[in-house]
Amino acid sequence: MGVLNGKVALITGAAGGIGRATSKLFIEEGTKGVILVDIWDEMGEEFANELGPNALYIHTDVSQESDIKKAIDLAVEKFDSLDIVFSNAGNPGAGSGIEEIETEDFDHTMAIHLRGAVLCMKHSIPLMKKQGSGCFIFTGSVAGFQQGMGGLAYSLSKAALIHLARIAAVELGIFGIRANTIAPGGIATGIFGQGIGLSRETAEKWGDLRKVFMADGQAIRRAGIPEDIANAALFLASDSSSFITGETLLVDGGLLSGRIPYDPEEGQQNFYEALQKLDPEDQKMMIERIQEGTQKSMEQLKYMKPEIRERILKRMQAMVDRRNENLNPDK
Repeated sequence: MGVLNGKVALITGAAGGIGRATSKLFIEEGTKGVILVDIWDEMGEEFANELGPNALYIHTDVSQESDIKKAIDLAVEKFDSLDIVFSNAGNPGAGSGIEEIETEDFDHTMAIHLRGAVLCMKHSIPLMKKQGSGCFIFTGSVAGFQQGMGGLAYSLSKAALIHLARIAAVELGIFGIRANTIAPGGIATGIFGQGIGLSRETAEKWGDLRKVFMADGQAIRRAGIPEDIANAALFLASDSSSFITGETLLVDGGLLSGRIPYDPEEGQQNFYEALQKLDPEDQKMMIERIQEGTQKSMEQLKYMKPEIRERILKRMQAMVDRRNENLNPDK
C-alpha cells in the first residue's frame, strides 16, 4: 500500500520536469487517480498512457479560469473526489528588470504562477470542504526569497505563492484543508531553456546538460533533479505532514544557506562545453541571447560612476574573452 492510497490528485505542468516526476511518484504511491494538466498535448497524452488507467490528461491553460474548472470537473467526474492539488505549472517569465518589463509579459507570468494557483484553489475548496480534508501544494522558488535568482515577474510571483500558503493555512485550516509551498533551488529542467525560445525537446535536453555546471552552485555539490521536488511533494501530500500547513519547504541543496567557494572560470567553461552539445541552430540562439543580455548591460554603464564603470567593463571583457576561448578553442 502506498502513502497516497485511494487519494485523487491534480497536478499542473504535469507533462515534463517536476510535474512529470511527481505524477509518476504519486501513481506509484497508490493514488486512485491523477489528473495531468498541461498545454503540451502530445507529451501529456503519451505520458498518461504510460502511467496507466489511473492517470488522465487534459489540455489546460492555467491562465484561463474555464480551463481550470474543466480539469477539476474531470477529477470529480472520473474519480468522485479531489484530495490534492499541486499548482506547479510555470514559465521563467521575461528576464527584464523593472525599467524594461513589458506589461503583457508581467501579467502573463503572474497569471500562470499566481492567479493560476488561486483559481485552482477557488474551484477546489468547495469539494474539499464537503470532504473535510484537502491539500494544496505550490511550487515556489528560492527566487521568492532572494534577488538575483530569477526575473522580476517570476520572483514576485514566487514570493506571492509563499505568502498565499500562509493566508490559505489560516483561512482553510478549520475545514481540514492544508496549504504549503515547496521552494526549489537549481533544478535541472527545461523551463529556462523554453524561456529563451528553445523547443520543448531541446529545452529538456539543455536541462539535462545543465547538471554539470549547476553541480557546484550550492552546499550539496550536485544539481537538483525533478525527483527531489517530487519527494518533497509526496511528503506534503501525505498524512506524514498532517500537522504542517502554511509552511515553505526549501529544497535547494543549501543554496540559500550562504555563498560557497566557486571558480567562475570553471563554471563558464562547463557552461560552454554543455552548449556545444546542442545543435548549431540552438547554439546560435543561446549565444544571441547572451549577447543581447551583455548589450543591455553595456547600455546601462553610461549611468554609472566612472570608477564603477571601469571595473565592470574589465570584468565583462574578461568574460567575453573566456567565452570566445571556450567556443573557438582552435583560434
